[in-house]
Amino acid sequence: MNKGILCMWMRGGTSKGAYFVGSDLPADPDARDTLLLHLMGSPDPRQIDGLGGGDPLTSKVAIVKPSDRADADVDYLFLQVFVDQAIVSDAQNCGNILAGVAPFAIERGMVPVEGNETQVRIYMENTGQIAQARVQTPDGQVSYAGGAMIDGVPNPAAPIPIAFSDTAGSSCGALFPTGNPRDVIDGTSVTMIDNGMPCVLIAAHDLGISGYEPPAELEGNATLRARLEQLRLQAGPLMNLGDVREKSVPKLTIVAPPKSGGAISTRTFIPHRCHKTIGVLGAVSVATAIVTPGCLGHDIAHIPTGDAKSLDIEHPSGATTVIATLENHQVIRTEVLRTARKIMDGMVF
Repeated sequence: MNKGILCMWMRGGTSKGAYFVGSDLPADPDARDTLLLHLMGSPDPRQIDGLGGGDPLTSKVAIVKPSDRADADVDYLFLQVFVDQAIVSDAQNCGNILAGVAPFAIERGMVPVEGNETQVRIYMENTGQIAQARVQTPDGQVSYAGGAMIDGVPNPAAPIPIAFSDTAGSSCGALFPTGNPRDVIDGTSVTMIDNGMPCVLIAAHDLGISGYEPPAELEGNATLRARLEQLRLQAGPLMNLGDVREKSVPKLTIVAPPKSGGAISTRTFIPHRCHKTIGVLGAVSVATAIVTPGCLGHDIAHIPTGDAKSLDIEHPSGATTVIATLENHQVIRTEVLRTARKIMDGMVF
């Protein structure tokens, strides 16, 4: 491949990935996916021959293009490039990579600067939902420098608030795909929920762990991983996701009482590696569950009063704050603070 492809490498939230303009990639999905596997260096545990960093969190792709929709400025397709398998999946959104979409769209001239702050309406192709992101644009250009800190990222950056609405059932067709806030799978109590990300919540004590273990310890627990995969494979059809053996959803979130003053403590498998933090939309789904009576986690969570609840979802690197707005005891809107950083802009071969 002698001809390079224009690519921006960005940190979005607590993930990293390659951002492309849609017209710069093959229109045929199979040809596109073959190319992306080659660019990222998959399948290979180290991804030594490509951009990927040997971790699902650094093997991600955003494809962005101007939108034809009246309610959106750009369309965003997220693709998870598996590390050690020749699989490219569009079965989920990624709210962390989403954080880089708005600044990327402005940098590529898809969205004009509006002033000191520019709002970008993003149509998430994976699930058919709209997100609204606000980007700092002083002096007519994107500013990545700022004082906002998010847990899981060591340095401050400009804030990028992202608002979500109407995300219930984005992949599964309903907030609770089975119609129940709680179900039992193979003798284990679970909550299966989709408010932007299909998740299966499981109590740590039902798995024989505390729920506070570091990710490496959980990944090294072969018995735990086998049990989680067993539950995930059974949850897939129940969540209208079909056979999920080669899919990156649903995520499995282990919950325990909060340990550091937050709303609840989590450890999330995505699905076979333990997340060092938690995905943005995964946090939204967890937040929605714990404020809903009957859901697993509701009885152990610390929930503030009022219809606008600020919920710190604890994870191995700190916490992700989700602001959930309720109406008639149902979540109608969520907002999450993210940051992004442009790392490299140029040609990838």
